[in-house]
Formats: sequence, structure tokens, C-alpha cells
Amino acid sequence: MRRWYPRLLVLLAFVAGGVAYGRLPARVPIHWDLHGRVNGWGSPAVAAFIMPCVLLLVWLLLVFIPRVDPLRANYDKFSDTYAFLVNLVVTFLFLAHLMLLAAALGMHVDMARTSGMLLGLLFVGMGNVLPRARRNWFVGIRTPWTLSSDRVWERTHRVGGYLFTAAGVLAIIASLVGRAAGVPITLALAVAAGVGSAGYSYLVWRQEGAP
Repeated sequence: MRRWYPRLLVLLAFVAGGVAYGRLPARVPIHWDLHGRVNGWGSPAVAAFIMPCVLLLVWLLLVFIPRVDPLRANYDKFSDTYAFLVNLVVTFLFLAHLMLLAAALGMHVDMARTSGMLLGLLFVGMGNVLPRARRNWFVGIRTPWTLSSDRVWERTHRVGGYLFTAAGVLAIIASLVGRAAGVPITLALAVAAGVGSAGYSYLVWRQEGAP
């Protein structure tokens, strides 16, 4: 699954864009503010194909990253986890593309609520697999302290996994309960989880006998 799944989603994204292209009006919404109000318009070509192109580039970048990582040997230790993260990001972008197309075709899409829920699900997925990641330069909670020690990396990612999972669950609840505040709260929770994880990595580094 990990090899064919992202390829399939990239292909389906371009197919969906191609099918929708001929049905789109001359001016379509392509950007929304944090409260779900349209604040950007574009051409049918942009609405139909910008996200598939982003999806393709992100996937290729994620495939390329392990090859240039100075710690690339560690990817073999969490290859299934890395494949899951790639699939998770690709799925998130694919669903965002479908949301954009649906809105461009005139369907009612609650962007604020749906975006907050999607981001929440992304954080939950990431949080559940973060503890399995191994030290590398591109994926995970990368601070000077986690990159300096396998032990600090492992302890930080265990706690970071809990923080991001909790942030995701709270983001989903916030999006369901408070539509207008869903995305801002989700972003604030993500920042809090990131800052908390980084701060914890420093404390662990000190506990582990920092020079």
C-alpha cells in the first residue's frame, strides 16, 4: 500500500481536476480566511490543478528527503512509520483538493469547520506515530537537543506524540462546537504542542547529562 497509495491519490487528484475543469465558472473561490470567508478568487485552471501540482511536488519531496538526510540510515528503522506519514500528508492534501473543487462547483462547504476537523485528524495521525520515528534531520520534533541524542529524541517524541494527539482531539471538538473559532484554535493548539515538545526536549537534554 505504501508505494501505490500516494501515486493513486496524485493521479486521482489530476483526474478530479480535469473532470471538474469544464464545469467551473470563470471566477471561482480558491482561498478562505480563518473564519471560512472567501477572500481570494482565481481561474478554473488554478482551482482545478493547483492542488494536484502541490500534491505531486510534496510527494516527490517526501520521497527524496531520505536520500539526502545525513542520518538516512535511520530511516530503515522506521520505514513503515515514514510511509504512513507520507500517506497521511498526501491524503490530507487530496481531501483539501476535493473540498476546494466542491466549493468551486457551487456546493456548500463549511471551510472553517471542515478545515479544522481535517487538521485535527492530521495531528491525531501524526501524534500516534511520532514515538516510532527515529533521529533524522527532516521528520519529527527537530531541536538541537533531540538531534544530539537518541535518548532525548525518543523521550521527546513519546511526550510529543501525546501532545499532538491531544491537540488533534481538541481541535476536532473545537471545530464541531465552535465553527468560527475552529481553525484559529486548531492553529493555536498546534503551536502549543510544538512549543511544549521543544521545551520538553531541552529539559530532557539537561536531565540526560548535558555538558
